[in-house]
Amino acid sequence: MPVVQPMHRLYDRHLGADWPLRIADSTCWEKIDQVEDGELWETHQTLRTRMIAFARRRAAEAAIRRGESEDVVESMRQALSLDALTIGFARRFATYKRATLVMRDIERIVALVNDAQRPIQFIFAGKAHPRDMPGKGFLGEIARLMRDPRFAGKLLFIEDYDIDVGRHLVQGVDVWLNTPRRPLEASGTSGQKVVLNGGLNLSILDGWWAEAYDGLNGFAIGEGDTHTNPDVHDARDAEALMATLTNEVVPLFYDRDRDGLPRGWIARMKRTIRTLGWRFSADRMLLDYALRCYIPAAGGTSADMRRS
Repeated sequence: MPVVQPMHRLYDRHLGADWPLRIADSTCWEKIDQVEDGELWETHQTLRTRMIAFARRRAAEAAIRRGESEDVVESMRQALSLDALTIGFARRFATYKRATLVMRDIERIVALVNDAQRPIQFIFAGKAHPRDMPGKGFLGEIARLMRDPRFAGKLLFIEDYDIDVGRHLVQGVDVWLNTPRRPLEASGTSGQKVVLNGGLNLSILDGWWAEAYDGLNGFAIGEGDTHTNPDVHDARDAEALMATLTNEVVPLFYDRDRDGLPRGWIARMKRTIRTLGWRFSADRMLLDYALRCYIPAAGGTSADMRRS
């Protein structure tokens, strides 16, 4: 029997078992607001726990292959908290995607990672093209931070990025980080995959997020500004990222009621599912192609052979 993902089961219960056939219908997703906050949060917690177990296992296996000491291997097996705000970044390490932007002000990010009351943690994964030396440099920088004592147990880099790694991360993260240098992001499909799993996007207003973000269905980095000088552009985006993370993301995640539920965060989870689940899917994409391109093209003529 195939294993049914927890969010899939939740949708079966509340949207109807036929929801995959109605995924492009916006009315299909309206019932998500009726799901009990506790049920949605518990489902997400299950997925985060699974992801962390997977990340720990992969990191420990990689350490064993490298011949690391037993102490290092054991530290990989115990890395990450099951309760901390978990931010994921998994994609090609192309330079324009700026994987290291969040680490630009290292002292500020170290302070957030090690906050005793409201900690954050990171899982990175990805590959760079063999000839992309700057991209490989970004990857190496992130991998080295895993050994930095200031990030001990708070940052994992998962080697051998593949579809299985991507699947676990998009299912389990609290926040999906996307930091391309605007306007170079063509789409951003990884962020779209996060949506139906209840994760929230924290992204530059580029690619799909420029049209998807409505102010309450995730988080935006900056206001879509650009600068002709890449260094100035990056500095401004890094500052905007830290401001959003510090002033919006972290406080909302840790604002809990007496039941331990982050009601404001869950409301944003529901909104992202309701407003984006039907708009950004392969089902809707294929319908658009068929109804707006293929069928009209099939009914037209490729050339007019009539003679005057």
